[in-house]
Amino acid sequence: MRFNHPPTVEDLQELAETAFAAIPEQLREAVRGTAILVEEVPDEATLEALDLQHPWELTGLYRGTPLTEKSVLGVAAEPDMIFLYREPILVEWIETGEDLFRLVRNVLIHEIAHHFGFSDDDIARLEDEG
Repeated sequence: MRFNHPPTVEDLQELAETAFAAIPEQLREAVRGTAILVEEVPDEATLEALDLQHPWELTGLYRGTPLTEKSVLGVAAEPDMIFLYREPILVEWIETGEDLFRLVRNVLIHEIAHHFGFSDDDIARLEDEG
């Protein structure tokens, strides 16, 4: 996608859906049914919970119970959701010159991989695929 204006929330939502289809199948299948939401910035409660000072420090967040902590008998308190934050993603896009599609894809991979308890090395390997 090429943009002649700053990508909107709707633009990033569309890009996220396309990027989700391009992540490794093993990850995609494991989080089937997880909502992907795009918001402008993380809310104050999220920043406080993660001890972050500025909303541009967080490009994405997987909200839900990590698989490493789930029980087969447990009932989820809330549905699993992946949040992508538009402004921090656009700031990183501008600062790094990274392809926006690749950046969104990598944020998705990063958040899903944390859900599985992957190491940073495993995440980097997944991001390099494709």
